Amino acid sequence: MKHLSFLITLFLSASFCFSQEKIPLGTIETPYGTIWIELSDQTPNHKASFIELAEGGYWDSLTFNRVIPNFVAQGGCPDTEAGFNDPEYLLAPEFVPELKHVYGAIGAGRDGNPEKLSARCQFYIVQNPDGIPRLDGDYTIFGQVIKGMEVIEQIVRVKRDSKDEPVKPISLKVSITYFTADEIASLKN
Repeated sequence: MKHLSFLITLFLSASFCFSQEKIPLGTIETPYGTIWIELSDQTPNHKASFIELAEGGYWDSLTFNRVIPNFVAQGGCPDTEAGFNDPEYLLAPEFVPELKHVYGAIGAGRDGNPEKLSARCQFYIVQNPDGIPRLDGDYTIFGQVIKGMEVIEQIVRVKRDSKDEPVKPISLKVSITYFTADEIASLKN
């Protein structure tokens, strides 16, 4: 009986520790508010890349450089040769049939290269309420906004130039915050 009591205590302690595991969430602070992103374990290379760049402060001097109502808000490196041709900033695609271009999905930009390599320095958030199914299988989805889509709704409606770049720059501060599963669940509510 003593061993059984010990095993039950050990099991409960292990369960408590497991439930307290910290999970990384992407956080994008903008002048319009904060966006919280749950990163997908199904795209481990894109997830790791996003965490690495965020923790390194890569995006903190950049902006949402392309915003299109009923399409996406895109941020990170501009559409330049550096962003799309530097091997350091390219990732092989991780297409997962279950990850779709639904409202609030976050994906990696690319320049149309035949290998469908992602420009890991650029991301977009799907703003179209109906999603953008035509992009499925062509661009890697690596996360989902769990809070803050009202911020994206404001961003896509700002005044923009002929290249869909906001006339007044919309700054980014991208970071990683660690939460327990319970804290994430309460954030979603």
